[in-house]
Amino acid sequence: MLLTIVVPAFNEESYLGETLASLDRAKAFLQRERGIQTEIIVVDNDSDDATADVALALGVTVAREALHNVAKVRNAGAKLSNGETIVFVDADTVVPENLLSRIVDVMSDDTCFGGAVDTDYQPKKLTAQAYLGFWRIIGKLTGMAQGATQFCCKDAFFTLKGYDETLFMGEDVDLYWRLKRFAKRQHGRVVFIEDIRVVPSTRRFDQWRLWRTLLWTNPLFILMFRRSQRWWRGWYKSAPR
Repeated sequence: MLLTIVVPAFNEESYLGETLASLDRAKAFLQRERGIQTEIIVVDNDSDDATADVALALGVTVAREALHNVAKVRNAGAKLSNGETIVFVDADTVVPENLLSRIVDVMSDDTCFGGAVDTDYQPKKLTAQAYLGFWRIIGKLTGMAQGATQFCCKDAFFTLKGYDETLFMGEDVDLYWRLKRFAKRQHGRVVFIEDIRVVPSTRRFDQWRLWRTLLWTNPLFILMFRRSQRWWRGWYKSAPR
């Protein structure tokens, strides 16, 4: 068995090293405990910093995608994958040592087509803590799972044609919902892992004013404008990196 980890990355030189170090620990744990190998593919989304150099220095495979569309970036990595299960991890997200082992546990059930891992955001501002806490409750009630760490059976992923490349934001929630519907039709399921959590960067929540946080990260707002390439151009140009 082989696991593939895909890490989409745009100007993440400050965070990618820590993410890859945590993935390397999880990779070693999986190899030690279960004898399962893992490949890591970083897809550099036309960064203008040292993102690709950081990844190459740490010995992982580096691919490149020029178009600023994270769905296309994720799919580019998936197309290079050799594993039966593909795990997508954001470039600014630190994972626990037993992450991959836990995913293997879940995917060893033939009825499981994939899923996501719970997040532990740790913003400094109380307003951001309250905001994220609110959307965490809404997410649980609606079955919404963001893409800080998602995983999927490779066959199911390509049957669904991967992430929707007409979306410039919100592609992670879209795939999760489509995967849930697909699994149900196949008398299967997806699993939201809650007994471990990954830790994404909170730099945007820490640095942005509240109005900008409410504007750029609000799931309702994202749903309205998710197909607008023009609207999300600012995410690449002005969001904290």
